[in-house]
Amino acid sequence: MIYDVHQYSCRYGTLHQHLALYKELGRAAQERHLGTPVVYGTGETGDLESYTHIWAYDDMADRERRRAAMLADPDWQAFRKASFKNGYVVSRRSYILRAV
Repeated sequence: MIYDVHQYSCRYGTLHQHLALYKELGRAAQERHLGTPVVYGTGETGDLESYTHIWAYDDMADRERRRAAMLADPDWQAFRKASFKNGYVVSRRSYILRAV
């Protein structure tokens, strides 16, 4: 089992707008391919304009297959286009954790 961790920081005051856009355009497409996230949460301390999501996969091959399908999905592409256009996200950090 591996965990794919993604942390995003939004411009000050735009976190809720970005999350609303994700709910409207991105969530269904993402969950259609990746399943339900292990965690999808916002920061309560530190960077308050941030959110983190963690996805579980059997292994790296499973991750690559599922993410490739998501990236090819027209609904996901529409969400990404709208997200980039609005410029809410200012940074992204991603890493893989291996279960021990």
